[in-house]
Amino acid sequence: MFDKLDSAQKRYAELSQLMAQPEVVADHKRLQELTREMASLEGIVTTYQDYQKVSKELAEWETLLAETTEADMKATVKQEIGKLEQQQDGLLRQLKLSLLPKDPNDSKDVIVEIRAGTGGDEASLFAADLFRMYGRYAQGKGWQVDIVDSNQSGIRGFKEVVFQVRGKGAFSRLKYERGVHRVQRVPVTESSGRLHTSTATVAVLPEAEEIELDINPNDIKMDFFHSSGAGGQNVNKVTTAVRLTHLPTGIVAVCQDERSQLKNRMKAMAVLRARLFDMKQREQSEKIETERRAQVGSGDRSEKIRSYNFPQDRVTDHRVNQSFHNLDSILDGDLDGIIDTLAAREEQLEAVLP
Repeated sequence: MFDKLDSAQKRYAELSQLMAQPEVVADHKRLQELTREMASLEGIVTTYQDYQKVSKELAEWETLLAETTEADMKATVKQEIGKLEQQQDGLLRQLKLSLLPKDPNDSKDVIVEIRAGTGGDEASLFAADLFRMYGRYAQGKGWQVDIVDSNQSGIRGFKEVVFQVRGKGAFSRLKYERGVHRVQRVPVTESSGRLHTSTATVAVLPEAEEIELDINPNDIKMDFFHSSGAGGQNVNKVTTAVRLTHLPTGIVAVCQDERSQLKNRMKAMAVLRARLFDMKQREQSEKIETERRAQVGSGDRSEKIRSYNFPQDRVTDHRVNQSFHNLDSILDGDLDGIIDTLAAREEQLEAVLP
């Protein structure tokens, strides 16, 4: 383990020197690659340096203990040694965790797509609730959220909403949200007070950079049209909305949220690139389907990953078979408890920890 840590520390120092060289600074593609590699090593190197510092201090205190004859002094030294040993154990645990295989996409920004599933108007209202939940969660993390495209229903819900989330660790946290979400509650549209069940699907796609995906510009068909709001009415007299179609695959990305055609084109390109990258990754892992529905299924209630039960004030994640209470707080963005539980399940500590 320590050989790997020494190698990581050495490589981190090499990267720091390389990134200071003028020829590297001038090469944007090369600089991006080195920056990404350095960021992936920063956490483990910092922790290893802390571990080395604590180990050095511990050795000094142990030497002092061997040389001390006074009982009071020995007690004080032993107390300090105990504290340092606890720190050392904690840092060692972190280092072991950091050497576990990681998802290479964890540091990426993401494209999130929420679609109303079964349940009619109530499903579109639930899709809006999920959008608000992720927006609040992102806000608490200091991440930036930008809507790319949306299709609103007439009751302040979303038939579909696509948005970008930019910030450190966005994919590493939000990747656990992909799948079918089910809600059980009495809809505001239900006069008889009958409990209603509906669903929404969530897809979370890592954004791909240009250096990771080579797209031939000739393979992209670009269309421009007027932006429209709920119900399809025209809300923009200028042709700013953009639709990109990747001809070889038929994948389409639309953006009409910005008033600038250029900004819409850039956002649509980010979505298109993320969808193509997702397809490429699933091809490589032999899990590809005809469309991106592998993540979210068809929206049928039986495929649910999580249920939101309003009468019982309970959220149940079916992947870990665990329930969490205070549903209102969760829908207000308090997702860390659920995500931490899911992340812990995937770490598989038994492979590296005693």
